[in-house]
Amino acid sequence: MDTTHPPLTDEERAVYEWQMWVPDFGEAGQRALKGASVLVSRCGGLGGLVALELAAAGIGRLVLAHGGRVKPSDLNRQLLMTHAGLGASRMDSIVRRLKDLNPRVGIEAVAENVTEANAARLVERADVVVDAAPRFEERLLLNREAVRQRKPMVECAMREMEAQVTTFVPGRTSCLACHVPAPPPSWKRQFPVFGAVAGTAGCLGAVEVIKLVAGIGTPLLDRMLVCDLRAMRFRTYPLERNPGCAVCSDVKVT
Repeated sequence: MDTTHPPLTDEERAVYEWQMWVPDFGEAGQRALKGASVLVSRCGGLGGLVALELAAAGIGRLVLAHGGRVKPSDLNRQLLMTHAGLGASRMDSIVRRLKDLNPRVGIEAVAENVTEANAARLVERADVVVDAAPRFEERLLLNREAVRQRKPMVECAMREMEAQVTTFVPGRTSCLACHVPAPPPSWKRQFPVFGAVAGTAGCLGAVEVIKLVAGIGTPLLDRMLVCDLRAMRFRTYPLERNPGCAVCSDVKVT
C-alpha cells in the first residue's frame, strides 16, 4: 500500500473523478497533489489564476503572498477580487474566493509581497514555487531562495498580448538570474495587459505545477514557451545556463 501521499476521501474522488481519468495521472497523481504545497507569489491577474486552478485541481496546501487593498484597476484581470471588495484587503478576497471553490484546500495567507525579510521563510514552506510577481526585485529574490533551497520554480509572465512560461529546477536547468541578473532599469511595475492574457499565462503555469508534482508529461525545462496571442502563435525557445551566474553557478548539474 502506498503511504507516501495522503489517501483520498470519497468526496475527493467524486470531485476529481474526471481528471483522475487521465491515464498517467490517476489516483496516484491526485494523492500527490493532495500531499503537495505550492507558494504563489502575487495572486493578481496571473498568480490568482494559478492559485484558482491549483485549488480546483485539489492541491493540498497553498502559501499565498500578496499585499495591498483592492483597487478599481485590479478588476480587469484579478479574478479573485470583487467589486464589493474595493478598498478591502486583497488577501481576504483571495482566501474567500478560493475557499468558496474548494473548502478542502489548506491556505497560508501572507498579506504582504515578497521581500528580503520574508523570501526564505516563504520558500521554505512549499514544495514548488510559482513566481507571478510584477517586479523583478521580487522575482530575483524568489529565484535566489528557490536555488538555495533546491526548490523548482515555475516562472510566469505576461505583457500586452504575450504570455511566457518556463520551469527552473536547481541542479537540472538554468535559473532566472542566468537570463536576468538584475532588474532591467526600463521595467515598470505597471504595464498594458488584458486579463485574458494574464489568465492564459496563469493556467499554463498551473499545468506546469501539476506536471511537476504528479510526475506526468514533460515540463518546460531549459525551454521558454512564448505565446503571441495577437497572432495566436506558440513557440518554445531554448534556455542555456550561464556558467558565471552569481546565483546558480555553484550548483552541480545532475
